[in-house]
Amino acid sequence: MTAETSQTLDRGLRVLKLLADTDHGLTVTELSVRLGVNRTVVYRLLATLEQHALIRRDLGGRARVGLGVLRLGRQVHPLVREAALPALRSLAEDIGATAHLTLVDGTEALAVAVVEPTWTDYHVAYRAGFRHPLDRGAAGRAILAARQTRAAEPACTLTQGELEAGACGAAAPLVGVTGLEGSVGVVMLADAVPERVGLRVVDAAREVAEALR
Repeated sequence: MTAETSQTLDRGLRVLKLLADTDHGLTVTELSVRLGVNRTVVYRLLATLEQHALIRRDLGGRARVGLGVLRLGRQVHPLVREAALPALRSLAEDIGATAHLTLVDGTEALAVAVVEPTWTDYHVAYRAGFRHPLDRGAAGRAILAARQTRAAEPACTLTQGELEAGACGAAAPLVGVTGLEGSVGVVMLADAVPERVGLRVVDAAREVAEALR
């Protein structure tokens, strides 16, 4: 039996998703075409969302995502972390290296979940909350590579000594997760990342992306 849903709420959420996927905003006419509804309906949806600061309109009338979504966004990291932890634990134990989930935060990469292996004598210390530029380290570089290629499948990015001397990293981007840019990776003390590690990281990135869809 199909659950009863709210058409108005569905349309409002679709508006937010459409606006989140564009950097330059959308006009009422553009939203009307994409939603398949008349302009009057779009005006009402925008007025309601604007009252809650979820959208804003510039002087040219283009609608953009509003600052109100930031208040909602503060609750995203714990939810994302919870969804990713099973795959990260499996990755860390399998590889014997510190596994992490990293998300984009402005121009930086932010580690939001970290799992260390339980059976190794030593491993790289890496903590949730650690930040670094997107263009340094495997986690950030994997995200930038995904932006450029727009690949349908994740690919592994490898780095050596970019964030810590003697440590190398492997990371693969989250692909197909709407509104979220991130990567799953490992950091380990080694001269180079073994091939099987790269393949395992890609599998873990697929698992996390699936859990977040």
